[in-house]
Amino acid sequence: MGKSRISKRTSSSTNSYASTATTLVFLALCVLGVWMLSSNSVTPPETTTRNTITRKEPQTTTTKSNLPAFEDNPGDLPDDAIKSDDEANDNGGKSQQDQKVAILPEISKDSIVDNGGDAIITDKQESSAEDLHGKESSEEQEKHKESENQNTEESSFTQNQRIEETTSEESKQTSINNEESEQSRVSEENNVENQKPNENIQMPDELDQEKRLQQQLKEDENRENTQESQYNEDQQQQQQQPKDVEMSNEEKPETQPQKEYQDESQQTQAGSQETQQKEDTKEEGNTESNKGTESNTVETFPAVENTVIPKESKESKKSWATQATQSANEKERRKDESSGNEGTYETTWQLCNLTAGPDYIPCLDNEKAVKKLRSTKHFEHRERHCPEEGPTCLVPVPEGYKKPIEWPKSRDKIWYHNVPHTKLAEVKGHQNWVKVTGEFLTFPGGGTQFIHGALHYIDFLQQSVPAIAWGKQTRVILDVGCGVASFGGYLFERNVIAMSFAPKDEHEAQVQFALERGIPAISAVMGSQRLQFPSRVFDVVHCARCRVPWHADDGLHLLELNRVLRPGGYFVWSATPVYQKLPEDVEIWKAMSSLTASMCWELVTIKKDKLNSIGAAIYRKPTTNDCYNQRKHKRPPMCKEDDDPNAAWYVPLQACMHPVPVDNAERGTKWPEPWPRRVQTPPYWLNSSQMGIYGKPSPEDFATDYEHWKRVVSKSYLTSLGISWSNVRNVMDMRAVYGGFAAALKDLPVWVMNVVNIDSPDTLPIIYERGLFGIYHDWCESFSTYPRTYDLLHADHLFSRLKKRCKLAPVMAEVDRIVRPGGKVIVRDESSIFREVENLLKSLHWEVHVTISKNQEGLLSAQKGDWRPDTYVDSS
Repeated sequence: MGKSRISKRTSSSTNSYASTATTLVFLALCVLGVWMLSSNSVTPPETTTRNTITRKEPQTTTTKSNLPAFEDNPGDLPDDAIKSDDEANDNGGKSQQDQKVAILPEISKDSIVDNGGDAIITDKQESSAEDLHGKESSEEQEKHKESENQNTEESSFTQNQRIEETTSEESKQTSINNEESEQSRVSEENNVENQKPNENIQMPDELDQEKRLQQQLKEDENRENTQESQYNEDQQQQQQQPKDVEMSNEEKPETQPQKEYQDESQQTQAGSQETQQKEDTKEEGNTESNKGTESNTVETFPAVENTVIPKESKESKKSWATQATQSANEKERRKDESSGNEGTYETTWQLCNLTAGPDYIPCLDNEKAVKKLRSTKHFEHRERHCPEEGPTCLVPVPEGYKKPIEWPKSRDKIWYHNVPHTKLAEVKGHQNWVKVTGEFLTFPGGGTQFIHGALHYIDFLQQSVPAIAWGKQTRVILDVGCGVASFGGYLFERNVIAMSFAPKDEHEAQVQFALERGIPAISAVMGSQRLQFPSRVFDVVHCARCRVPWHADDGLHLLELNRVLRPGGYFVWSATPVYQKLPEDVEIWKAMSSLTASMCWELVTIKKDKLNSIGAAIYRKPTTNDCYNQRKHKRPPMCKEDDDPNAAWYVPLQACMHPVPVDNAERGTKWPEPWPRRVQTPPYWLNSSQMGIYGKPSPEDFATDYEHWKRVVSKSYLTSLGISWSNVRNVMDMRAVYGGFAAALKDLPVWVMNVVNIDSPDTLPIIYERGLFGIYHDWCESFSTYPRTYDLLHADHLFSRLKKRCKLAPVMAEVDRIVRPGGKVIVRDESSIFREVENLLKSLHWEVHVTISKNQEGLLSAQKGDWRPDTYVDSS
């Protein structure tokens, strides 16, 4: 009986306990159900045996690519890069089936979804229903955190870990109590059924660990929120470098949207697209695109710290003069009167119908303007006379034109059909200028004064005056009346660059020959106006029978050379008056001797070259004003104090001299550093008290600009824009500032023409000081070069500035004129002008390879094709 009562009491107690536990569980489930129904932020997840979490990143792409990473400075390039009109590919070009997702065995810090509360749940296998509890977020954003374990084969059942956070402490405690009751029931049942504990069972003594885990998760969440806040601040300052977070299954969620570009030539339409859940803060219409083809080229671009180049400082403009203000006779330009709605172009391009044909240079072939000239005494007809309206016609290509021969082979020969002119070969062939050899024009390397080769002549000059020191002391020279520029072409072997020029005259195509060979040259003449260079910038000026009457007009032209020659620099005159005794030569020599003496030029030496049977007189410009002050006749006179020696844009020549600077802090009192050290050394005369172009002290501005362009060139231009640099020889920086772009290319077999715009700060003297060269220009006018003469144009924030003064269609026609078929253009500019430039290039049938646009900035790389219109402009 006793045993029976005990048994009944035990049974009754057990039944009572089970009933109570069942009641509590039921009540807890009711409370949870009411809470879930009343909450707008909870989305009941589907029940699965195996759930996975995929992070959803806004506008971020991670993919594998064979292309090198494009690296640039934050601020210069957009944070998110898109190609042309396509949207950013958030999934890196992977199909949905290929996406790698993290299977999280337990709740951890890494399982917290940090994309604003939205988690993408992917179901891989259906199973029986099990309890899953959601976790509420903080006041600002709600996050769902779910995790589930899959037991091993030795386990007899599976238990899901559950964590619950509520905004109320009471509901939180209720949830914990419910779990304690449930854990006790499950533990007792498992012990009865399996006779042994399972290692995944959460025992009562583990509840403290669960509480600690909850507290740890909460702390981690607070820490992540703090880090996210700090990250947002850093991102606004554009100084935070994104870091890839490594996960065990190789998933790499990015902490910052990265830059990307797509090669438009490799883009395909294949692949599937899937619209995912949107964050509340994302812009409408922004979708995720899953592309399942490997042919798409997508590249990620990590940001770069501590090398941000800001935009030009408005305050700095007060510290810098411009050619527009320096040159009193600078032409006023017509302002752009268009509405500014030129985003799309339906321009009907036509071929230019002019006498010059394929050799058309608008500012030098303006027949109407030349006919109106009153005099041609000072070669005014060879000077620039630009049309009032920039031409929008396209220059035809010579019949039989071929891709130019690459440097250095091009120095010796070019395709005849590319420059089909034979007059120089007929007239100067015996002097080894140029010869016709089958389908080639060949250049033996000679000239009128060095028929046995330029290298021997170059060495002869240095032997005559060792202080010339080619490639060290002497780096930048001016070659007047250059012919086909063989002298400049062979100076590259001595680390010297020459600005060669000759007029477009009866010696047809001599400058065109030079450029086709890959030698720097421009079409210009010693006429009635100053050369478009600053004062005191050339280390040596050279004239080998350049046919300029130096002694005429009170030495007008020789005094212009004096303006551009550096104090202490040399003038090399290799001409018949130096070594011949004909009456005319004797008379010229006497006049020249008198003129140079009155200019205080020192005749260093007269040397004769027996091999070439010629002679050279070498003069040196003074470094002080002592001689000027001691002259008796004061002829030529000193220039007026208000005459700026650096003013060179449409400024008439004057027969006067400017004094030599004497202040140690002034440019011209010291010789630059030896090459190549001078390319990276801020000029000694850059004043720290003067604000640089970007708002820093000038020397610091200079150094920062150089580091910026070295990084851009090495990390971007040389690797990521699809440019084959073996095909690049003639390069132009259409808007050079300090010449940093050209300096960054100094180790490549290229040369760069640095153009400083007339309305930009006059930094051209800095470019020369560092051993580079360039010219002043206004891109609302045509450049003084033949068509098809440059392999690469670089335009950094040029077109947005030009649009304020002139229309872009004529400018783009000029770009098309001077770039060779197959040549490239790199454009960096504001997004407000970017689409117009892109559409203009496309209307010209250029192939746009790379387009990156974000944060009101853009970068574009395009290639010129062989297309020409079928119709000519009506000549009437």
